[in-house]
Amino acid sequence: MNHEHTWCVIMAGGVGSRFWPMSRTTYPKQFLDFLGLGRTLLQQTYDRFLPICSKDRILVVTNARYAGIVREQLPDLQPWQILEEPQRKNTAPCVAFANALIGARDPGAVIVVAPSDHLVLKDEAFHETIAIAAKQAVEEDCLVTLGIMPSRPDTGYGYIQFTEGPGTAHPRVKAVRTFTEKPDHATAQRFIESGDFLWNAGIFIWSLKSINASFKRHLPAMQALFDAHAGALGKAGDKSAIELIYAECASESIDYGILEKASNVRTVVSEFGWSDLGTWGSLYTHLPKDAQGNASIGSAVKLHDCSGNVVHANDGRLLVLQGLDDFIVVSTADALLVCRKRDEQQIKQFVNELTAESGERYI
Repeated sequence: MNHEHTWCVIMAGGVGSRFWPMSRTTYPKQFLDFLGLGRTLLQQTYDRFLPICSKDRILVVTNARYAGIVREQLPDLQPWQILEEPQRKNTAPCVAFANALIGARDPGAVIVVAPSDHLVLKDEAFHETIAIAAKQAVEEDCLVTLGIMPSRPDTGYGYIQFTEGPGTAHPRVKAVRTFTEKPDHATAQRFIESGDFLWNAGIFIWSLKSINASFKRHLPAMQALFDAHAGALGKAGDKSAIELIYAECASESIDYGILEKASNVRTVVSEFGWSDLGTWGSLYTHLPKDAQGNASIGSAVKLHDCSGNVVHANDGRLLVLQGLDDFIVVSTADALLVCRKRDEQQIKQFVNELTAESGERYI
């Protein structure tokens, strides 16, 4: 990879409500050390990109309310490298915002876009995969997404159906046939059995030239807004341009707005110990467990006659649990969650109900 022209864009604006009560609106999951490793998910993502590009070519796009946390956790970043979104408008404006700043500095850029809150256990395999994707993106003038070899019919992931593409630069590179968002269990089972579906990791690689052309073709109104304010976007301390753009532009995901419509999309079949850490259940699969299959983080957790639980206590409180099987137990300073693992999709609903009842007090 040509390090000189490689840029990394880290998307760090999400709320992470499925990880309540640890993840809060004021301090979402990307800023937390979920695995007890001494580095937050955002910091781990930043560390992972340092061998790919120089630190002055890493941008973090986040909600304006989290900019201070980003500065605190990544002190090496210059102020211009932290892009503050005035409101949440999904991932397409986030990508266009980063494109505008990169374009002013390096028109020949190759860009890696990744979420801030995913887990990657095999860094070397990840770097090798990014190199394959970047080579394909540049040589074919295409948009590349990373597809993970699925290990189970998970209904929490998006799926990519692939086919053998013409003239790909590497045997792991495939042409994309379809995208499917979070299928039901029977459909996911069918996908796994067919052998031509991958999990969509939400990590993208493209040249600035290719992604700008795709915006002009598929999201022309959004691209025109950014183009109209291009001169003011990079000025230090001037937030008026981005506020004007975000007030007007549509809320759109990069997946739906561009990737599902473009004909030049490729995927790299990948395996680098990936999880999107979307739920407590997905975290459970990556934590060390005792002989009864309990995974616990926290120095004061005592389990008796318990199995298959995930327990997280970051508040120093002693937790003594007896007779629980397959539960999520999370203790924080002001909230306690006890929920069956199989019902974890309801956590988002609990958060919505709490918001309706008491605003952001517990959120």
